[in-house]
Amino acid sequence: MSKLNQPKRTQDDVINKLRGAIIHRGLWMGLILKEAKERGFDWELIGHSAVLKAGCIHGESIKERMDVPGSLVSFGNTFFTEDIKKVFEIEVKKINEEELELEYGYCPLVTAWQQIGIEGEMLATLCDIAMSGDRGIAGRFEEFEFHLGKTIAQGHRVCEVNFTRKKQIEK
Repeated sequence: MSKLNQPKRTQDDVINKLRGAIIHRGLWMGLILKEAKERGFDWELIGHSAVLKAGCIHGESIKERMDVPGSLVSFGNTFFTEDIKKVFEIEVKKINEEELELEYGYCPLVTAWQQIGIEGEMLATLCDIAMSGDRGIAGRFEEFEFHLGKTIAQGHRVCEVNFTRKKQIEK
């Protein structure tokens, strides 16, 4: 298991249970897509498509719960609850109406995939597939864009996840 992807805060039983649930979800995703790959299916297309659809559903739910429609700050606070920030050890680097910059210090999904022997390029691809959920979430908001930087699955210390307000095109 990667030394880069170790949770630093492990004393909270609720957060540990949430992490366990996400690891379980990651096992399902990883095993299903690994099986699809081994059977010759276009596992990447299947994964991206399914996870994007899940993200769209999640995005609609976030939109309904936001207290200020169209606000990037409200979006960030609604999506990234205190529990989610603790589970993924997220540090909010910036949050305003133009940018939401986050660094994830731990990923339970990577933990799951590594538990079943997934490494290297497939690990990075599974991560990118999982991030299609965030792409789907952002896609429910015409005002925002999603940007993925470096990731733990690529061997980096953190994942860089950013949402920005789309620039208005002047006519």
